[in-house]
Amino acid sequence: MLTGRCECGQVSFEVEEDSIRETVTACHCSQCRRLSGHVWASTHAPMNKVTFTCEEGLTWYQSSSWARRGFCRFCGSNLFYQENDEDGIGISAGCLDQTTDLRLAKHIFVADKGDYYALDDNLPHYEAGTAPKPG
Repeated sequence: MLTGRCECGQVSFEVEEDSIRETVTACHCSQCRRLSGHVWASTHAPMNKVTFTCEEGLTWYQSSSWARRGFCRFCGSNLFYQENDEDGIGISAGCLDQTTDLRLAKHIFVADKGDYYALDDNLPHYEAGTAPKPG
């Protein structure tokens, strides 16, 4: 099991290690930048593989018509992203307790990225949220 929590510990969870994606996506959209203070970096797991061990501080914010975000109402930690009716959940990579084998895999919404930093790695960069469809 991997464990994670907010800064103050009023939201904590466990996630089955073999169910979590081994990749991290960096989102540069303006909403993620405002909510995280820079870039939102997250991994993903099926919701049924996540167990909340403390939910006292967990609050959900409907951030758009298609998704909500989970954060701690006490310390303000931005922890989760979930699209409506999705059976999975985006988990902030920074809130995981253990050192993991996670690796940054791609950047999304780079068209919206802040102008104060450069993306100079060799990872895929997508102007919008996903890779273009072939064809």
